[in-house]
Amino acid sequence: MYSHIHVYTSPVTTWRVRSVFTPDRSNKMDVPWSLSARFVGSFAYFTIKDRLPQILTKVIDTVHRNKHKFLEEYGEEGVEAEKRALSFFSKLRNEMQTDKDVLPLTDSQPDAQLWNQYLNYQNTLLNDGEQPSWFKSPWLYVECYMYRRIHEGLVLSPPICEFDVFEEAKNASFFESQQAILALCAHLQELNKSIAGLSANQLREELFKLLQVSLWANKCDLSISAGQDNAQRFSILSSLEALKPFILVDNMDSVWTVLSTSTLRRTGKDSRSRVDIVLDNAGFELVTDFVLADALLSSKLATEVHFHGKCLPWFVSDTTKQDFNWTIGQLRGANHKCMSKCGSTWQEYLQQESWVYHEHLFWTLPHEFCHMAQAAPDLYSEMQKSDLVIFKGDLNYRKLTGDRKWDFTVPFSQALTTFQPAPLCSLRTLKADVQVGLKPGVGENLTASEPDWMTSGKYGVVQFSASL
Repeated sequence: MYSHIHVYTSPVTTWRVRSVFTPDRSNKMDVPWSLSARFVGSFAYFTIKDRLPQILTKVIDTVHRNKHKFLEEYGEEGVEAEKRALSFFSKLRNEMQTDKDVLPLTDSQPDAQLWNQYLNYQNTLLNDGEQPSWFKSPWLYVECYMYRRIHEGLVLSPPICEFDVFEEAKNASFFESQQAILALCAHLQELNKSIAGLSANQLREELFKLLQVSLWANKCDLSISAGQDNAQRFSILSSLEALKPFILVDNMDSVWTVLSTSTLRRTGKDSRSRVDIVLDNAGFELVTDFVLADALLSSKLATEVHFHGKCLPWFVSDTTKQDFNWTIGQLRGANHKCMSKCGSTWQEYLQQESWVYHEHLFWTLPHEFCHMAQAAPDLYSEMQKSDLVIFKGDLNYRKLTGDRKWDFTVPFSQALTTFQPAPLCSLRTLKADVQVGLKPGVGENLTASEPDWMTSGKYGVVQFSASL
């Protein structure tokens, strides 16, 4: 499927991405159609018609409100950059709302060529005479494309190239969730005092509790709320029992089996047990991921945890390296002892490399994850080193399943197609109309009683697939 390997280097990491994308005609697997705004009335249609223009409007407002900051930092050059960016984003919003053709990227970033080749690939999937456009192309593709175009607008507006248009919203969400964060940090401190003496069954129950906390924290998604306040204002811990009926697929036992088995297997030279967490939202959700990762180390269910974040601002609230480090710094400096203790401990984990942060270009490409082995072989190899990979959130679920209209009862492992680098688990609250692995009749009954059940965030899954 790919040829001409190129290696891209950044101060953070080295990315190997194969740069030519062409359709793979050898794959005979019968897969359903991609979700798309071409289906009027679908959630994809609503997203492209309403929600994404709202997000772009907030981007325009944020850039404009920072005009004086740009003036102070860069003088008149900053003001001119603000004007260029505003013009770019206004034009982009118009392109979307009037269903214009998807345009090639014009910046010189390392991934621009890859995006433009993916556009050529999308051309091959359309009928003669059609061009990829906002309402005709796959929803997953054009939604990712919008965020990449936002990045392009800033890259082409020096010297404000590094400005994160979503930073204010992410930081505000963190501060507005202080009580919930405090409760969770206090819970972790108490758990760590007794964790060494817990029986296997007690440890299993504590793991399940933190998995559920990490699951339901995924409700705090600023892209689904179009950047509106979506903070967690109360402790999730007290609500777990009431939320259990809304977990449509519960494979926590399989997660426990993988982790406990890898713990038993550690003897002599084979003393490593690794869990990877592919992150979703910054703010409260990121703290819940930290708490889960801390408990995995403290319980010795893992000896190292690897986090994977985005290399540029993405889907409003997705975690970047800046967000990752900023959150730990905020906790370290907090007035509450249990919060500052957590922040200091987590900084030590990073220094000791018990925790490792990764970023890779692939996470901000439009590719489905079944293309990872060919498109980003270095990342796929890294995933294969893990005993368990936890994928957080809705976008990761969409990329895992190809964002297609699968039948509800199709097994999760089948929807993954060729993607299975290691045992993997998806922790996801439903905010897009794709869901697999349900028991017969469940999806149909929910559709009849709650038409928006796949997009409201009310329901969640803890869905597991073993390695091939």
